[in-house]
Amino acid sequence: MSIPSVDLNAKIPNNVGLADDPKVRRALEHWQPKYLEWWRDMGPSDFAEDQVYLRTAISVDTDGWAHYDHVKMPDYRWGIFLTPRDREMLIHVGDETGKPAWEEVPGEHRNALRRIVVTQADTEPASVEQQRLLGHLAPSLYDMRSLFQVNVEEGRHLWAMVYLLHKYFGRDGRDEADELLQRRSGDPDKPRILGAFNQPCDHWLSFFAFTMFTDRDGKYQLAALRESAFDPLARSCDFMLTEEAFHLFVGETGLERIIKRSAELERLDPNGDIRNQGGIDFETIQRAINYWFTYCLDLFGGEISSNAANYFGAGLKGRFKEAQRYTDHRVIEDHYRLTVVEEGALKEVDIPLRNAMNEVLRDDYIKDCERALRKWNRLLEAMGSSTRLTLPSRRFHRHQGLYAAHAFNPAGDLVSADEFERRRDEWLLSPADNEYLRSIMVRVREPGKFANWIAPPAKGIGGQDLDFAYVRA
Repeated sequence: MSIPSVDLNAKIPNNVGLADDPKVRRALEHWQPKYLEWWRDMGPSDFAEDQVYLRTAISVDTDGWAHYDHVKMPDYRWGIFLTPRDREMLIHVGDETGKPAWEEVPGEHRNALRRIVVTQADTEPASVEQQRLLGHLAPSLYDMRSLFQVNVEEGRHLWAMVYLLHKYFGRDGRDEADELLQRRSGDPDKPRILGAFNQPCDHWLSFFAFTMFTDRDGKYQLAALRESAFDPLARSCDFMLTEEAFHLFVGETGLERIIKRSAELERLDPNGDIRNQGGIDFETIQRAINYWFTYCLDLFGGEISSNAANYFGAGLKGRFKEAQRYTDHRVIEDHYRLTVVEEGALKEVDIPLRNAMNEVLRDDYIKDCERALRKWNRLLEAMGSSTRLTLPSRRFHRHQGLYAAHAFNPAGDLVSADEFERRRDEWLLSPADNEYLRSIMVRVREPGKFANWIAPPAKGIGGQDLDFAYVRA
């Protein structure tokens, strides 16, 4: 069941055998110039001629899968890679557990699988669009390179999903692939599918929070789809997770570096006024956490979901690390305890576990985020700061699911809509916050130098030192 070796000399690098699949190859080669036009229009602005020290996937092996070199982003070799299988794969989630995995799309699941693929695909160009202007505010060449690496890999993840659309969904798939290049993040007439991907990401505090929280949602969604009975989707997601790990590293360490520098500036100022020292105060960092974390909670879907139950039962989507963590892969009788709002009060109810699969995945996501917060708070304690950062309640600032119709404070207590609006700027990034953040973010162009509001990282990337010219104009 192994797949072909990597063809790096093809017009579209791949290990899916495009050379022997002329129909799909021609369709993708027809789509490629449309993609490049979208990249020129909506990719990182004004940096097309810069030489960026990027990693490019050249293999699906565990070791040595990427090549590092300076390259112009429009010349990046976006490829299609599936993780090989050396044995017949079996379905290991849902009602068909133990039967052979699907190599083609079953007719009864065609619409659901297409919806899953399109929704995942839509997030990839959306994030590039949200971040397209950030290069002008980069705090260092190191960070600029990290931004651009995330951008080109989000583009490669789009290619992975577009291949599935072209290969397995016929004319409908080709139409959906074209639509992916026509929607725009934040466009009032043709926005991206999911709300978090229509929010402005116009300064680096938001960028690091985005890659910390939104890309972490991507980790859990991809991990759930890696369990899919549709084997080509599962193999696509497996390799995407390899690249996604760097995006999470950028977000988690980026916020940690801001927190570290803010603690240093707090000690430097006679009154502990971080903004007075040109830094990012902890209250603003907390509001950024509140803003992006809660938008990302929406990405998991409703707390009670018949779609989630159907996807699990059909084997389209599993839980995080399904095979390693669970023994019951059918989940017929189990229940999940959920907090709901009834008659103006919070109440716990039991619902069928299958209907709570979105919430099960959200639980794992929240635990992972809490781990990062504990690490940041240990850093604050070690640096002598009294500040401790927190995650808001999963009920706070929600736009999807059971809690969207109610107002909560960050602790998860019910409040009036008037109180929420009155305290919004206390709890969430405000226009004044965003204006201040953009005002202190001036691009740093000298190798090895970093903006005042962020600490340097512990080490460079790809074996290079911090003073390496990661981006050459």
